[in-house]
Amino acid sequence: MKWTWACAGLLWVLAGCSATREAFRPNPNDEDPFVGSIPVVRAPLKDRCAQHGTSSVRSHCDEARYLGTEYTRRLAVGDEVCLEGGYGDEPGQACKARAAVIDTAPNQVKLEVRTARPDSRWFNAEMRHAWYEEGALVDLYLAERGY
Repeated sequence: MKWTWACAGLLWVLAGCSATREAFRPNPNDEDPFVGSIPVVRAPLKDRCAQHGTSSVRSHCDEARYLGTEYTRRLAVGDEVCLEGGYGDEPGQACKARAAVIDTAPNQVKLEVRTARPDSRWFNAEMRHAWYEEGALVDLYLAERGY
């Protein structure tokens, strides 16, 4: 009888700790090895602006990189972003894939694809999560502006 109460108390404490820990994580199954880990989209090794050398395009690219970095660093949980057709702009009619920021970490943003048009490369990725390094999102910003 004594062990039964001790086990019940221990289970109650463990359940309480687990619920408290999961309350701070948007998706508690993200790191579960049975469900699968969340992919991390890394920043490219080469800077997209470096390919322009010392041409006049380089200064425009550097300015766009600065703006893309500022936009990405200001993202917060709950913000909506456009992943295709206007990253860095308010998601509007031209946006083919919308995502929401569901978590942040140093140098990373966790996005969940919310909606995607059939002609989007994100069409079969709705409700999927991924961590994006800051450099990867800045590279997306530059790519969408033709650099």
